[in-house]
Amino acid sequence: MRSLRMAIRDWVQAFVAAIQFLTRIPLPYTFTYTDDHFRRSVIFYPFAGLLIGVIVSIAGSLLDSVFPVFICGIILVALWTSLSGALHLDGLMDLADGLLSHRSRERMLEIMKDSRVGAMGVIVCVFYVLLKTALVISLLEDRNLEWLLLLQLIPVWSRSFMVTAIAGWPYARKGQGLGALYRSVGWKHAFISGIGAAIISTAIIFPLGSWSTAEAGIVLLSMALVTYGIGAGVASAVSRKLGGLTGDVYGALNECIELGLLAALAGYAYNLG
Repeated sequence: MRSLRMAIRDWVQAFVAAIQFLTRIPLPYTFTYTDDHFRRSVIFYPFAGLLIGVIVSIAGSLLDSVFPVFICGIILVALWTSLSGALHLDGLMDLADGLLSHRSRERMLEIMKDSRVGAMGVIVCVFYVLLKTALVISLLEDRNLEWLLLLQLIPVWSRSFMVTAIAGWPYARKGQGLGALYRSVGWKHAFISGIGAAIISTAIIFPLGSWSTAEAGIVLLSMALVTYGIGAGVASAVSRKLGGLTGDVYGALNECIELGLLAALAGYAYNLG
């Protein structure tokens, strides 16, 4: 019985570690972090994304009745970003500064590690936020609550792929930083995380949407294909440049996947919805 209580405690702490690391959502629970907590916590990344998505979608449904869609879109993107403490957006800016410097591999890694943001990082951030805001506004203009259901799944899938990236590509900094924390993350963690994202999506898409079973299945499959298509493509391209991935790259992958999923939804709504 005592071992069961300890096991439950360890998994609860791993869940809390995922929420506290990936979000700024306060949880009244403190404990001493260990490598084991971080390693186990990766399977809960989709659930951290779900919390962000649910808060954003609820805010969207409330704001839609109060403000014009342009104001709603700006507020939602600001909320979306702040819920993660701009952690992943910072990674995108650092990656842009490094890769777009067109320096040697070692120099690019040094630039990415610098806490200062360069011109390329700022430029990429501005265009990213503008495009993300425009995509959210385009979905809100349709005034279809089902888009808000799908909107809350975007952070789920983007954070699920982060675990695949950790397991599937080498760490570029020779075990420093996140490499030390995640050194034991493997394909079983990536598989469990992916299954978690699929279960969450199924629980939302099938009972809450008005799609038929076939349509809901296509929506689910499409989100998975877009996620892993963009994620694998970007991760492979960056890994060839840097000799692996870093914590900044994980964050950038999250942002690229979120933008890709938003673009897919907005494109569908505009052309076929």
